[in-house]
Amino acid sequence: MSSRPLPNETVELVDHVVAFEGYFRVGRYFFRHGLYQGGQSGVLRREVFERGQAAAVLPYDPRRDEVVLIRQFRAGAYVAGRHPWTWEIVAGIVEDGETPEALVRREAVEEASLEIHDVVPVHDVILSPGACSEGCAIFVGHVDTTNAGGVFGLASEGENILVKVLSFAEARSMLEHGEIGNAIGVIALQWLALHRDQIRARWS
Repeated sequence: MSSRPLPNETVELVDHVVAFEGYFRVGRYFFRHGLYQGGQSGVLRREVFERGQAAAVLPYDPRRDEVVLIRQFRAGAYVAGRHPWTWEIVAGIVEDGETPEALVRREAVEEASLEIHDVVPVHDVILSPGACSEGCAIFVGHVDTTNAGGVFGLASEGENILVKVLSFAEARSMLEHGEIGNAIGVIALQWLALHRDQIRARWS
């Protein structure tokens, strides 16, 4: 759910062209928008990285008090000068006609060979609103981690995904020591830290 607009938070789309289209798309937009002191801005030009709607799930086993994290190569992290393998949660891009919940259930199977029994919505956020249109619906999902772990992913998509089961205490320690560099993973783990007792009671 978006925040309620404040007075004069209006926008006019003046023009739009596709600046680049390859594996991803970049749109070039021209806007005018309302000013807080009244009136309107001049025409602003902005390039926007257009990715679509994503969804993500943190798999959690309440009986064993364990979470599942995944790790894979990320080109963006490499280009940013960071270590290009990052700890993340299961995620993907929602396809036409697919719901975010259906997406995370599908991706949990593809990326981690896990069946999601139930989901709880966490947040629906836009990841980098100044430059990117991608939003992400985040969930915590009920799983059984008894036989979880291994290497999965779709070879057709070049995926090579390490799936690791961690106690919640281990995952929280990683979070507190800055070892989780993925924003969606940070949000999901922090949310679970705040609501873990309620989630365990719900799924007991």
